[in-house]
Order: sequence, then C-alpha cells, then structure tokens
Amino acid sequence: WTKARGRLFTIIEDLVKWENTTNEKVLELAREAIRQSWRESCELNKDHPQAKELFDPAKMPGLHDPFAGGGTIPLEAQRLGLEAHASDLNPVAVLINKAMIEIPPKFAGRPPVHPDARNALATWAGAAGLAEDVRRYGAWMRDEAFKRIGHLYPPIEVTPAMVAERPDLKPYEGDKLTVIAWLWARTVNSPNPAFSTVKVPLASTFVLSNKPGKEAYVEPVKIMHSTSNGEGLGYTFAVKVGKASPAAKAGSTAGKRAAFRCIMAHVPMSYDYIRKEGKAGRMGRKLMAIVAEGTRGRVYLTPTPEHEELAAATISDWKPDIKLPCNPRDFKTPNYGISNFGDLFTSRQLVALSAFSDLIGEARLQIQRDATAANLLADNIGLDDGGTGAQAYGEAISVYLWCVLSRVLHYSSVNCTWLPKDSAIARTFTKQAIPMSWDYAEGNVFAKCSTEWDQCSHVVSACIDYFPGCLPASAVQSNATDFSPVSRPFISTDPPYYDNVGYADLSDFFYGWMRRTLQVVYPHLLRTITSPKIEELVATPYRHGGKQNAERFFMDGMTRTMQRLAKTAHPSAPITIYYAFKQSETKNAGTNSTGWETFLEAVHRAGLSVTGTWPMRTEGDNRQMSQGNNALASSIILVCRPRQANAGTISRRQFVRMLDAALPLALDAMTRASEGLHSPVAPVDLSQAIIGPGMAIFSRYDAVLEADGTPMPVKTALQLINRFLAEDDFDADTQFCLHWFEQHAWEAADFGTADTLARAKGTSVEGVRQAGVVEAGGGKVRLLRWREYPADWDPRTDARLPVWEALHQLIRAYNIEGDTGASKVLAGVTAQAEAARQLAYRLYTLCERANRAEDARAYNEVVTGWSGIESAAARLPAARVRQGSLFDGEAG
Repeated sequence: WTKARGRLFTIIEDLVKWENTTNEKVLELAREAIRQSWRESCELNKDHPQAKELFDPAKMPGLHDPFAGGGTIPLEAQRLGLEAHASDLNPVAVLINKAMIEIPPKFAGRPPVHPDARNALATWAGAAGLAEDVRRYGAWMRDEAFKRIGHLYPPIEVTPAMVAERPDLKPYEGDKLTVIAWLWARTVNSPNPAFSTVKVPLASTFVLSNKPGKEAYVEPVKIMHSTSNGEGLGYTFAVKVGKASPAAKAGSTAGKRAAFRCIMAHVPMSYDYIRKEGKAGRMGRKLMAIVAEGTRGRVYLTPTPEHEELAAATISDWKPDIKLPCNPRDFKTPNYGISNFGDLFTSRQLVALSAFSDLIGEARLQIQRDATAANLLADNIGLDDGGTGAQAYGEAISVYLWCVLSRVLHYSSVNCTWLPKDSAIARTFTKQAIPMSWDYAEGNVFAKCSTEWDQCSHVVSACIDYFPGCLPASAVQSNATDFSPVSRPFISTDPPYYDNVGYADLSDFFYGWMRRTLQVVYPHLLRTITSPKIEELVATPYRHGGKQNAERFFMDGMTRTMQRLAKTAHPSAPITIYYAFKQSETKNAGTNSTGWETFLEAVHRAGLSVTGTWPMRTEGDNRQMSQGNNALASSIILVCRPRQANAGTISRRQFVRMLDAALPLALDAMTRASEGLHSPVAPVDLSQAIIGPGMAIFSRYDAVLEADGTPMPVKTALQLINRFLAEDDFDADTQFCLHWFEQHAWEAADFGTADTLARAKGTSVEGVRQAGVVEAGGGKVRLLRWREYPADWDPRTDARLPVWEALHQLIRAYNIEGDTGASKVLAGVTAQAEAARQLAYRLYTLCERANRAEDARAYNEVVTGWSGIESAAARLPAARVRQGSLFDGEAG
C-alpha cells in the first residue's frame, strides 16, 4: 500500500510542474492511474444492484463542477482524461468555461482557416489551429482598428525647447516617440476661496519611476498671475529626472484623515469635501505626464496642451449602461459620483473598446467565409446549437477574440494605476473590489504596454495552445441548487466563500462589453441586461435586507445544493470541496468564522459526512494579498460522503472524548512529513486544517447532543475543535512566537514574513519586540534564545508579559539557579503557569520532530522538573498584593 501511495504521489509531483502542462507522457501516466482505479472500483462493486448502469469498466463517469467559476477544476479534469461538465450561474464564468473545455474539442486537430496560415504546418495538434487563427485575425483587427482610430493615439515630438529644459532628452531631439501611456490625476476645486477657480490634483504620488538610474517624477509649477476674477491662477506639471523628494513621493496626499492637500493654498481637503465635489459633478482630471517609448526603455515627458486637448475632444457614442452596486465594502467609486460602469472609462478608452468590439463582429463573418473556402461544412448551424461547421467556427474564433478584448479591457479603465516600480500599467482588479483611484494610466492600445491589442492577443492565443481539447465537454448556465448536466458524476467543486466576494457585481465590468460583442453568438446566455444576482449564493446583506437574512439565504441555498450533490454524486467516489476561507473571529469562546460555520452547517444538514480533509497548496501570493486576512496559503479540501442512515447521536462528553483521542494523531500527521510523501501543513494553515478531522467526528452522527438534549451547533463544535490547538490559552504574542519557531527556529528571517504572521495572529512585530521576546532590525526578525533574556527581569513590572516570555524566563532561571530560581519566576507568573507548561510540551514535541536535540532538551528538562519547581514555589512566602480600589485612576 505504501509503495502504491508513493507511486501516486510521484505522479502528482510531476503533474504540478508547469513544464509538464502538455507533457503527454506524464499526463498519460496519470490518466492510466485513474483508469486503473476505476477498473478496481468496478470490480469491487460488481455485485452492486446498479452495477450495469453505474460500474461499467468501459465508461468512466464524467466530472461535474457546479460552481465552475474560472474553470480550473473542469479544465484539469479534461486534461486528465475525464469528461468534464461545468455549470455556473454567472454568464462570464460560463463563457470562460466554454472557451476552455467546450469549444476546443469541437475543432481539435483542425488546421487554421486563415488563407496565410493554412499550409504553415503539416499537422495541427489539439487547439493549435484555433490559436493560430486567433493570432492571424487578431492581427487583422489591430491593423483595421489603427486605420479607424489611430489618430487618437498620436506620437509626441521631442522639441528643442524640451531638450533645453531636459538635456537628457538630447538623443531624441526631433524624434516623434510613440506614447505608451498618458498619466492623469483627478481634480477638484480648491476649497480655499482665493483659489476656488483652480482645479487642484488628487495625486497619490508624483513619482513616475523609482528604478535605479531611471528615476523620474512630476513637479507641480504654480502660476500666480491673478486677475480680479481669478483668471491666471493655476499650475502646470513638469517632469523631472532624478530621485524624488519625500514630498514628491507623497503626491498631494495629506495623511489618512486629511486625505489630500491643495497644492495652491496647502490647506487640507477631507474625503467628505472630495465626495461632495464628485457627487456635484465637479471632479475633473489633469494630465500629469506622458510615458513614451524610447530606444532604451521608458521616456517620461512633460504633458503638452495638444495631447490634453485631443483627449478632451474625443467623444464616444456608446458605453455600458450598468449601475454600480450599492456595496460600500467593495465598490468605493459611487461615493464620489462615479455610479455607472460606463463611467469607469475615459472617452478614448470607450471609443477604442467599441471599435474592437465592432471588429470582432466583422471578423466573425470573414472567418466564416474563409472557413467555407477551407472546406468546412457551410451548414449555418451556430455554436450555441452544437454546430461544428463554418458558422460555428467563425463564432468560436470570435469568442477567443472577445477574450483578447476582455484582457485589453482589464488594462483600460480609470482604475488602472501607474506602477513606478515596474514602469507599467496595473490591471483594473488588483483585488476583488473596485476602489477609488485618484491617479491613473490611460494606455495606448497600439503601443508596447499591457493595454496593447497585439500583446493581449499573444497571451490569449498562447493559452489556447495549452488547452487539451481531448474529450467532449459541456459548460452551461445553471443554478447549483437544482441542476446537474450529467447523470451520477464525480463531483469536485470550489463553492462561494460566504460573503467574501460578490462575483456577479464584479463581473458586470466585463458583462456589458461581452453582451455587446457576443449576444449574437450566445443569445440565451446573454439575454439579461446584467449578470444574474438574486440567486447568486453569496451572503450579501445589501441584497437581502440585512446580515441575518443574508445568512439564512446562504444557509438554505448551500444546504439545498449539498443535498442535491449528495443524491446525484456517483457512489464510488467522494465529493471533494475546496474551501479557502480563513476562520477569523476570535472571541472568548474560541476561534471560528461565520463563513466556515454556516458552510459546514449546510454540509451537515445535507446529510453529508466529512470523511477526510487535507490542505492543498493552491493559492498564489497575489491571491493571498487580494483576499486580505481571509486568504489562506492553502485550500482546505473536504472529502465528503453521504452519512449512513440512522447514524444516531452522541453526547457532548463523548464528542470531546473522541476529539481528544483523534486530534493528537491528526495533528501529528499534519505537522510531520510522511516518509517524503507530503510536506507538513504550513503553520498559518494549521488551525484551518484541524477542522477536517474534528468535523469528521461531528458529521459522522445525526447530532451531537448537549446536556439539555439540544443538538450542538457547528459553531460550538468548531470552538471545541480549535481549542485543541491550545491557541485560545495563549496570547497573540505567544501564538506569533510559536508559529515563527515552527518555521524559523532561532534564525533571522525577513520582516515582511514576520509582519504577515503577526497580523494573522492579531499582534504586530513592534508589539512582540516591546514584549522582549524578539529582536527586530535591518529588515530581519529573530526570536531571542532563553540565554538572551535579562536576569534582572521582574514580572511585576513587565507591562507586556506573553506566555512565551514567562516560559523562557523560567527555563533561563532553571538552567542557572535550578529549582530555587525557577520557583521565583513561577511564583511571579502564577496566572500563566499552566499555559507555560502546555507551551513547553508543545515546543518539546516540535523540537523532537525537527531533530533539534539541544532545544528539545531544554523544554524536556523544565517539563520533567515542573513538579519540583511548583513545590519550591509553594514554599515561598506569599507575596503581599495591594488590593485595587474601585476608584483607582480617578481624580481625587
């Protein structure tokens, strides 16, 4: 068994390597392992009453993901030889899944139809033909678009006057440089009456580039030629090269509370003032700088009136007319008068995006004609009706061209900021929200930047090359609570994380443009004006009239979904559920979160039992950042099966006893690498991972009964499970030290890593340093060894005394002065004595597993000598403690 398990782990290790994405040798090993497992399952179930229907060795069940989202699970299932089925309520998600798993098999192995590409290769494996046509027709679209709107993206000429002010521009004198981006700052009227006619900038920074040797920044230059009506007052922007001053780095910001400062009068401008200006329609914009393409990288130039006037004169005749949601947590722009998705684009961006959208329609018709000429069946059956002929092929390529447009769209909004560190344009969604951006970059769709059509086309076509296209698949729009596209499938899914992300609201940023471009291809999928929201299984209070109603909606919907999955899932395989939501509410009763509590309650009510769990490293650093404190480094995979009929009940006492027996073994397995077959669970994920084995016990029964006979809620079960880690007995500083020790022992590590862990534990690096248990400086942090603790320490005067410090002071005293010295320390930390002993046990176990013999010895000695230390402390004279007064701290 161990050998077979090791072989499977080896296959998995090879599969996850990026370079093996299309390695057929590695993929085929995995597929054969899956087929072998299925044959074994059929053999074991040959006497099953439905053996012929459910256990046919020649027909493996398909896999269904009812919350398909971005399509990772269905795509991987298809890559591994399974018939994949994806469903989602969100039409944006459905289209992504169609593009990845449904369309490629229809046209796999076919050559491209573009006349210039038909004979480029002898064979076109997989989706290579599709990818090549996306490149070819994408290039045609770029050329056509430039003919129509290229005048909106003029070059900028480096004049002698510019060179006179900036000698570094001498190599470009007389050249007309291609503009990469225009950098804008939002403006509002100055609150100072003397400058009320001046629209002053709201700039988060004036820095353009902080790359060593290529530093550049913007400097506001005041104009003070005032007349009686205020004309002549104002400012211009000038681009300077060299390192920016602290003032330039701060832009026109004035601190969190003051928000911004007026660069004319140096008076603060509050967020309330800026909101009023925005809602009154008085928020404008001013061009701060122009980024151009030089021979040796980016060139930063002072803006010219011609470029600013051209942008102001550009008028679009269409924009998406979809209101931004009333969701103040994730959507900030309505606070400032930007209440429509169409308002998130400049006029030039709207014109460009509309032009490319129109060209997709023209390209679709041309592709259909070329496909007919290339001998594809001219059957006039569209993609949505199952067609595989010329019309369907033209529509298929148009779907991928829309994907190119959506990438351009992602880098073409007024929420795309400029990144001085990278000299690049940031995408619209750096997190699952639309914040307010005060300054932004407007990219050139024809220049070498993230917004460029050609670059976006290359990225999309490169992705298509990786699509397996090996087996037929389906992607449909449906509500997860009441639909299954296939009979008795394997089920693996990543459901919504309670209230963490409102995908339907966010997807409307793309949906309006998608509907404009592809409604003729998928009329049923894109029939609604906006993406469906009422049925979206997310606990959003602003949709459901408050938190309680939202929680009830989520609970009822998730319960119905899990009940349906339990009934429809194939009996040979468990349901696997990925859940990457962090427990985040820490109270006296324990650590839990409404998200986990509600989700697991729904799983239990649905009659499912958690039979296994394990964290899997699935989330990248960017996702952890974007999700904030509710992101895990891992997704917790719950392995569920229908609970046995008449599972019965147990008492709370029996439940706790079973936890005490099972969780130590589970914790040991999670924190110890198992013969090289898997890595230990990351410390930051341990409290999440322990949920699984605990819930496996809880969900095994119909109910766990409290002393009064009422069923124990999941919330209470989670508190009991989490209490096992003893983290609720430790203060936040000690939790930080404990997990830091697990990762780094006594070695110094980066401050950023320490800061992340400290925040997760509810403390700060500075706070732990003040407690006297770490050394922090030079960008590094390390734990102090017990030998480094001060000998003159007095717990009575220690204002911040974590359990970690108490234990290591105890070890210091014990090693130097024996029972006598240690007893004095113990007597001074009586309230933390038991927690300190638990911590010593915990640390001894950790050191033993990690082969840290010297450290283990120190903790072992204090644990084995504990009774002697306690006895010595009991013999000490009782300390006289002053009784506090009810009025301590009051004025006399």
